[in-house]
Amino acid sequence: MDWKEKLEEAWKNRDGFMIFSTADASGMPNSVYVLGVKLLSDGRFGVIDNYFNKTRENIMKGSRGSLLFIAKPRTSYQVKGSIEYVTSGALFEELKAEIPEKYPRVGAALLTVDEFYSGAERLN
Repeated sequence: MDWKEKLEEAWKNRDGFMIFSTADASGMPNSVYVLGVKLLSDGRFGVIDNYFNKTRENIMKGSRGSLLFIAKPRTSYQVKGSIEYVTSGALFEELKAEIPEKYPRVGAALLTVDEFYSGAERLN
């Protein structure tokens, strides 16, 4: 099984909230719990912006990011990479549909997977 298949399998078995992290220009990290996340058909992760102000500011200034999630049976996975931010278009509409309308959906961060880990082990 290649790393992309391992990632898809882990994602199918995810359990609980996810943590999305970025850093400001000085390197100060910022992490937020995220609800609306989707593994896209092109291999990127889409993360809905529910007013994650510091995170959005970091993305706009070129921050790379990471997404941490747990999959059954209690294994941690992390993806790291570059981020693009979108506020319109078909992909944004697809991501907005992932969470209930009662939650704000300001934009979406698109995380390209450059690195994939299970614990400390790099899988790609």
